[in-house]
This record gives sequence, structure tokens and C-alpha cells, in this order.
Amino acid sequence: MKIEEEGQHQSHECCKSLNAIEDALYVIGGKWKLRITLALIDGSKRFNELQRVLKTISPRVLSHELKELELNGFVQRKVYSTEMPVVVEYEATEYSLTLKKVLDALVEWGTLHKEKIKEISAPNIHN
Repeated sequence: MKIEEEGQHQSHECCKSLNAIEDALYVIGGKWKLRITLALIDGSKRFNELQRVLKTISPRVLSHELKELELNGFVQRKVYSTEMPVVVEYEATEYSLTLKKVLDALVEWGTLHKEKIKEISAPNIHN
């Protein structure tokens, strides 16, 4: 009976982990959200600055992603209407900084993975 209880506990923990990952990926998943967040953690930027940093993102996609990030509390849109023309800047929120460890881990893993792929795809010189 003890083994069965341990198995159920592990299954429950696995489901909790899967649900948490699903929730996280729902919010930060996709091609652009983490890239935008990382760019803004580096410092606030105007829309066109973000587009230049991210290179291949279309204005429509950037606008959509910024709205979603703002709705989820990762980005704050600041409008300076006292200036002419009106200036709009986007900045990372304190909440977005909670992703810093995740981003650092992804950078480290991405670098390792790229090296691994180079090793795998490089011709075997020793044969």
C-alpha cells in the first residue's frame, strides 16, 4: 500500500508541475514574448527602438505582443503627452524581473545547445 501511495504522490506532483509549466508557457510562450521582455529589462524603449532591436518582428505582431505582456503585468506603457509629438515608451515592470532567472537559464541552455548541435553536425575528423 505504501508504494501505491508514493506513486500517487509522484503522479500528483508531476501533474502540478505540468500545470504550472502550462500556465507559464501560456503567458510567456511564443516566439517574441521573452525576447521583448529581455529587451525591456535592458532598459525602456520606444516602439520603433524595440522593432530595431528585435529586427524581424512586424509592427502588427509587436503591438499585439506588447498588449498581451501589458495585460499580464510584464510591461508598462508610458505615454508622455506633454511632449510633441506624443512619446510612448515601454518598460519592464518589477514583476517582469521575476523572469530574470528563467531568462538567464535559457541563455545558458541555449548556448550549450548551440554548441551541442555544432558538435553533432560537424563532420567526424577522427575517422
